[in-house]
Amino acid sequence: MQNLFISIADHAVSLLKGDEVINLSFEGEDSDFVRFNHNGIRQPGSVRSCDVGIDLIRGQTHAQIQVALTGIAEADQARVKASIEELRARLDHIPEDPHLLYATNVNSTERKGEDQLPDRDQAIGAILRGGAGKDLVGIYAQGPIYRGFANNLGQRNWFESRSFNFDYSLYLRDDKAVKSAYAGFKWDDAEFNRKLAEAGDQLELLNQEAKTIPRGKYRAYFSPAAINEIAGTLSWMGFGLKNHRSKISSLIKMTEGDETVNPAVTMSENTAEGIAPNFDGKGFIKPDKVVMIDGGKFRDALVSPRTAKEYGEETNAAEGEEWPLSFDMAGGDLRQDEILQKLGTGAYINNLHYLNYSDRAACRITGMTRFATFWVENGRIVAPLNVMRFDESFYRMFGENLIALTKDREMILSNMTYGGRQVSSARLPGALVEAFAFTL
Repeated sequence: MQNLFISIADHAVSLLKGDEVINLSFEGEDSDFVRFNHNGIRQPGSVRSCDVGIDLIRGQTHAQIQVALTGIAEADQARVKASIEELRARLDHIPEDPHLLYATNVNSTERKGEDQLPDRDQAIGAILRGGAGKDLVGIYAQGPIYRGFANNLGQRNWFESRSFNFDYSLYLRDDKAVKSAYAGFKWDDAEFNRKLAEAGDQLELLNQEAKTIPRGKYRAYFSPAAINEIAGTLSWMGFGLKNHRSKISSLIKMTEGDETVNPAVTMSENTAEGIAPNFDGKGFIKPDKVVMIDGGKFRDALVSPRTAKEYGEETNAAEGEEWPLSFDMAGGDLRQDEILQKLGTGAYINNLHYLNYSDRAACRITGMTRFATFWVENGRIVAPLNVMRFDESFYRMFGENLIALTKDREMILSNMTYGGRQVSSARLPGALVEAFAFTL
């Protein structure tokens, strides 16, 4: 893949005329997929794909196009040549972009993650053995993901990440199921079996009569998967400088100094330990880490090149949406074996869904519990809990009401595959919270 991209980039640069500038970005993967149903293989397959994005620039005017590559040099070069000619024709009719900013200092990099992936059949065998006797459904994906950047100044950047992700559920009946996932870089049979056994134990608990609690405020524990849903909502319009400056950020009260959260809360964009590339599509290099919330106080925003140009700031190579791609939340000191005891009486929440802001300016988030959520009394799970809607402020949940964060954190990889496997990830702890507001 790397040689293919370099060859295409060199060819594209050779086609430039006059003062034209070109930025090229590359996305590719070589993935195996296996879909499971009733603990059987229902749909195996492989995907090998590669695309190059071309941004042709003349002064402050630019035009972009995405080209699917075949891996056949003659055909790909012809497609790239035709695409550049099309972009060149467009430039005559496009107004200048006042916020266009791209790298002009050459900074070439190469980062290739160590290949520790399991043999595909080893992982599939472990899944089938572990799921014996259970109604297991899910999808397994593994393989390298590639990203690249090149420009006519001679800059070349290359990134490879090799990971696996098994997103699965154990199904009981009707709407009763336990959802879990196992993802990472090196398969560990013991860890997978531990997670599968934990999900199996919870599935047995779902067989009991479900409990409904009246609306009100309860102590609650949120698993890392549930925290991931909250982090995902917070990432939307929370951390980008563009939203802060235009006063539409969900964290506007933090950025303006009116709110803080618990000093135990630290959230970062941790590119060095994620699966996203360390460069953006404009040729800027990402810092290893951008600390967004530090000890309960807002610290640094994510700044894309466009926002940097618009507001006269330095970019930290955030993508255009200014969302964290490698979300990292610091853990606390709560041990796994202490969770139920510390929870005492309250809700144990494994998953959330349908999250949205109910009051963005106040960073209030609403959503629903999902899959295996349990009612706990005196440190013991006593019944599954029927689906509940919540409406709660981030500032209360992670501020005055935060009791503890777990010491262990979970690495969660995106299971999105629209247009290709995604490179976003999150490393998150669980959280124990007081007085969490259930509204329905």
